[in-house]
Amino acid sequence: MASPPDTSKTIKLERYNSYIRRLQLTKFLHSSSKLLFRATILIALVLIIVFTLNHPPLSDTSTTKPGGVGSVGGSIHHHSFLSTSIFSSSFSVGGGSWEKQVRHSATPRRPNGFSVLVTGAGGFIGSHCSLALKKRGDGVLGLDNFNSYYDPSLKRSRQKLLQKHEVFIVEGDLNDNALLTKLFDVVPFTHVLHLAAQAGVRYAMQNPQSYVASNIAGFVNLLEVCKTVNPQPSIVWASSSSVYGLNTQVPFSEMDRTDQPASLYAATKKAGEEIAHTYNHIYGLALTGLRFFTVYGPWGRPDMAYFFFTKDMLQGKKIDVYQTQDEKEVARDFTYIDDVVKGCLGALDTAEKSTGSGGKKKGPAQLRVYNLGNTSPVPVGRLVSILENLLNKKAKKHVIKMPRNGDVPYTHANVSLAYKDFGYKPSTDLATGLRKFVKWYVSYYGIDTRVKKESKLFNQHSDESTA
Repeated sequence: MASPPDTSKTIKLERYNSYIRRLQLTKFLHSSSKLLFRATILIALVLIIVFTLNHPPLSDTSTTKPGGVGSVGGSIHHHSFLSTSIFSSSFSVGGGSWEKQVRHSATPRRPNGFSVLVTGAGGFIGSHCSLALKKRGDGVLGLDNFNSYYDPSLKRSRQKLLQKHEVFIVEGDLNDNALLTKLFDVVPFTHVLHLAAQAGVRYAMQNPQSYVASNIAGFVNLLEVCKTVNPQPSIVWASSSSVYGLNTQVPFSEMDRTDQPASLYAATKKAGEEIAHTYNHIYGLALTGLRFFTVYGPWGRPDMAYFFFTKDMLQGKKIDVYQTQDEKEVARDFTYIDDVVKGCLGALDTAEKSTGSGGKKKGPAQLRVYNLGNTSPVPVGRLVSILENLLNKKAKKHVIKMPRNGDVPYTHANVSLAYKDFGYKPSTDLATGLRKFVKWYVSYYGIDTRVKKESKLFNQHSDESTA
């Protein structure tokens, strides 16, 4: 009988070929996976770049000051490529990182501390108040639209100063209802310090609509949001000594009539006081109005006389010194910024809680108005003389009649009510306050003159701070 054929070699060869095929398939799948992964990464990077170019991140940092100043309104957000691309969406309004920054800034660090929304935080009084609140342990969140009424680079420099103290300013407008609503959704503010406004008496003749949009519509929009949140915040807001208008009874008292405004600016501030009364009466919002009297000092407004007098005198330019129509000196109750800040904080500390809930009033609510002045009117001529001594410059004065542009010839505050209710007592005379201002001015603008050398002597008189 014939023996069966030997198939063992054939079986072994088929097993070997099957192994080779499986090995090649495995290598192919492995290389294909690598290729697919790389292609996915490449496509993702392309999409990220396209998204970044079309959706730039929210600006939240500051430019430098003049004399190092960055371009006005330029790009001020500085992140690495990864932070501006991969994480740009989280820095937009409402994003996770944005909300975290808002909460961090608004969280108090002292027991029973306030959580305060400060509107106009990039402004003169707003930046000083924000810093004072933060330093004592309150939570502070700023809101400012950084408009160009005066050089925005100064506002950006104030913003940079506040950032060093962990105060975040949200860039936005009072009339943005969605933004305000979002802020109150993220933070249950206990207080609002409403200082945002279109300032300036004379500018109202050039751009009246800006005053209506900011001082009236913006205020109403803020109150509309505040009336609906729960709990309602207590509100302290900036009125103005301008509401006294053509009043001739001095010193100005809160009991005096304020129905004769001499400018549109004054009229919008008077309207604000009436609007405050309405929202207090109907919705139970606790509101305190503060009538500021010619506030001055470091980080001040360039449109104020003491500021542009200093600038023009240093440049050897003429300055216009006004007289009344009957050739009397114009006088102002100049109030130093530190005194005003103490008044603002005193008003916040004594503000009672609002009584409304869900837009409905539950009981009577606090409604107040106070003068915050210095109680010592100074003729503008005296202001010029003080600056001449501080700057070592003789002013080239051009004495002219005050134009009929809404300015009033004389202001004088009676502050007895503020003293009684929260201990407001101004303590800085004009010479001392201007000395501090000039020291800041020459430092901020980098003026290398005898003024800067002389400013070293100022420290002998007082311990000064430009913050």
